[in-house]
Amino acid sequence: MRCQYTKEEEKDDDDEEEDMPPKFVKQEQQIKGDMAEKVLVVGGGGREHALAWKLAQSPQVQQVLVAPGNAGTAGCGKICNSEVSVSNHAILAQFCKDHHVGLVVVGPEVPLAAGMVDDLTAAGVPCFGPSAKAAQLEASKSFSKAFMERHGIPTARYGSFTAPEEACNYIRTADFPALVVKASGLAAGKGVIVAGDREEACRAVMDIMKDRAFGSAGETVVVEELLEGEEVSCLCFSDGSSVSPMPPAQDHKRLQDGDLGPNTGGMGAYCPTPQVSQELLQQIRDTVLQKTVDGMREEGTPYVGVLYAGLMLTKQGLKVLEFNCRFGDPECQVLLPLLKSDLYEVILNTMSGKLVSSAPVWHQDSSAVTVVMASAGYPGSYKKGVEITGLSQVQDSGVQVFHAGTALKEGGVVSSGGRVLTVTAVRPSLESALQAANQGVAAVGFPGAVYRRDIGHRAIAHLNPDRRGLTYKGCGVDIAAGNKLVEMIKPLAKATSRPGCNAELGGFAGLFDLKGAGFVDPILVSGTDGVGTKLRIAQACGRHGGLGQDLVAMCVNDVLAQGAEPLFFLDYFSCGRLDVDVAAAVVGGVAAACKVAGCALLGGETAEMPGVYAAGEYDLAGFCVGAVERGALLPRLGDIQEGDLLVGLASSGVHSNGFSLVSKVLQRANLEYSSPALFADSGRTVGDVLLTPTKIYSRLLLPILRSGAVKAFAHITGGGLLENIPRVLPQDLAVDLDASRWSIPPVFSWIHKEGGLSEEEMARTFNCGLGAVLVVAPEDAQTVLCQFKPNEEAWIVGSLVHKQQGAKQVVVRNLKHRLQVGRTAPSGELSVNQNKNFHCNSETPRKKTRAPPREPGLERTNASCGSPVSRVKNHTSSSHPQLQSAPEIQTV
Repeated sequence: MRCQYTKEEEKDDDDEEEDMPPKFVKQEQQIKGDMAEKVLVVGGGGREHALAWKLAQSPQVQQVLVAPGNAGTAGCGKICNSEVSVSNHAILAQFCKDHHVGLVVVGPEVPLAAGMVDDLTAAGVPCFGPSAKAAQLEASKSFSKAFMERHGIPTARYGSFTAPEEACNYIRTADFPALVVKASGLAAGKGVIVAGDREEACRAVMDIMKDRAFGSAGETVVVEELLEGEEVSCLCFSDGSSVSPMPPAQDHKRLQDGDLGPNTGGMGAYCPTPQVSQELLQQIRDTVLQKTVDGMREEGTPYVGVLYAGLMLTKQGLKVLEFNCRFGDPECQVLLPLLKSDLYEVILNTMSGKLVSSAPVWHQDSSAVTVVMASAGYPGSYKKGVEITGLSQVQDSGVQVFHAGTALKEGGVVSSGGRVLTVTAVRPSLESALQAANQGVAAVGFPGAVYRRDIGHRAIAHLNPDRRGLTYKGCGVDIAAGNKLVEMIKPLAKATSRPGCNAELGGFAGLFDLKGAGFVDPILVSGTDGVGTKLRIAQACGRHGGLGQDLVAMCVNDVLAQGAEPLFFLDYFSCGRLDVDVAAAVVGGVAAACKVAGCALLGGETAEMPGVYAAGEYDLAGFCVGAVERGALLPRLGDIQEGDLLVGLASSGVHSNGFSLVSKVLQRANLEYSSPALFADSGRTVGDVLLTPTKIYSRLLLPILRSGAVKAFAHITGGGLLENIPRVLPQDLAVDLDASRWSIPPVFSWIHKEGGLSEEEMARTFNCGLGAVLVVAPEDAQTVLCQFKPNEEAWIVGSLVHKQQGAKQVVVRNLKHRLQVGRTAPSGELSVNQNKNFHCNSETPRKKTRAPPREPGLERTNASCGSPVSRVKNHTSSSHPQLQSAPEIQTV
């Protein structure tokens, strides 16, 4: 139900014919039978919204009017706003009579100090709050300090002054740190300056008294001793003779986390405070709250309402910092959600002197946290009219939003003050309440909002005395370990320096000089990759160095496919907890591989991310940049034609693809990584075979690529033979491979057998012994093969044929047979005829010659060799170029 009461300021006191506003009349007509009370809450902040919210929960309350209210109280169930003037007490009293308001609850201190309770009570309108004289406990700090001194209530040493020179002299000569300067009057919660030294305190006096920073509120200043300790807020209901304490709360005055920044009216609060034990709360009740109420009564000014004592818990005992004559804001927003009793009944009992027999009851098993969302610029100047969204969604999540500086505009909610919203959560524990409140804040759409994220941090520290302050290392990120790693790998990276680059680690970025590297008109080529689930095998076996070569090879070989020379490399190593030795092994492997590849290790990133990876786990990624002169880019699609030959380069094994499938095969075979590899050389384990590093082809291949003899280069990675070779070919050509022409490592036969894999699955997943495939013209085949001797195994493995419609783009013949028989010598003798077609002569067996195996990719070779690698004979042309069946082929 939405309603809005209209202003009554134009009405004369003796006007007998005042009509109720139409909306009020409509509201009256809707309610039949016994009328519950109407309550008017005076104020327009978050405190007043909380009061209205709690009062509206009473079955004895028909309606709660809020004057002037805010967007949150504009129309919410029983609650609506009124435009009645609250500054003119006579108009306000008449409004209450005319509209049958049975109770007025005053929120802020200013109307209390102005005598609103006195005037309304005299007019016969019940009003909750202290009288103007009783409100002097807050309205005049000078009065308050003198009162405490008269009645023996513990407080800080002080002096009260009306002349700035006397105040400054007191500051300079006091035998204690007289560094707290307060405007004696009301200053909207901002009239307290805590100075860092005596000179700053004197400047504060001058600002307040001479420059009138707080207007007439600063005509008198109080200079106090600076106290050290824990600050808490202890409030109570007082019926004039007895008190009923509320749970202790703690406000957060500073603007920023960690209690930094300027003072504010309050940026958040929590309740209860575990720092205040039941014994201490009883002491506060006896020595402060009850003593204050007794003193006021003795001086002829009974205190009825809410009494707020701001306390400092020092090593010398508790001391009163100040009194307030009303609910605190934002303390009210955490206290009222914890009140189990009916607030309306509590107020009536307080006003009628029945607190002793009807004390309020509070929830004992919950904590409340409220976070204030303020406008950007607060507590200074700030922009108004900022649109706020997401409020209904926050309410639906079980978090209460109390409005403060808000207004309605065109059906939406906009900001209209410094402190705009207070987001309150009640949960079983303080930590969970803070988490819920922060989540609520995050869900509110309020551009530029300022708020704290550490409300309750002192209580959490108190509840966890053994918990040390947070450190980055304590959270799982060891900067020192990272620095140690960098120092360990610096010389390794330095060793990879090459023309165009001085590989020095530690800067923000790496530099490379293309001209210094000898390029004239280059095109840059980049490649990035990882090593997949081969990581898990390395981690399980505790062998990490080979992964560095895998990473470099995967990226460098991809760059080679464009004809580019790899220039520099960057790595990314991420883990849950940095093990320097493991990381050094991996990155050391990267550096060694970069040296082999001829590229510089220009930089990298080591990311320690606790909670992202399990213990012992890490991940790798690499990034390689190369360059190629503009006219030398591969593949040369326009030159590739039917009849071109395919030169296959031997792989070292599985390389870095297909390991998820390999792991399943291991499980199926009931083998561990430590199990003997019966299919491999004696003494090797399954882990040894699978972790064989990926070959790097750049050193050996670059001179061949620069010769122009190679039309295309296909790196056989994920997708195997079937998907990688077509990536470098025209669409009208197909690949005819014969697996009998190359040597297949035994590991593939084992995978095929133990996994029950089809030959198509093998060809689509694994390299099957070919780490790369080159496309060359038949007349260049001998030269290309020659240049691989003696450091690399290479074979003529197939040819390009015209692709028939609907035919497969890659056909691999004899693969199943070769996988079943295991590692045997390739068969057949190569022949290249005058028409540039090839076939194998099966009539004359030749002795197989092959260079002995070497550490993959570690030798730099000369591009020439002294003898032909394959026999080249002249034969008559066959009608279709294809591989013919033959028993053996001469290879290197």
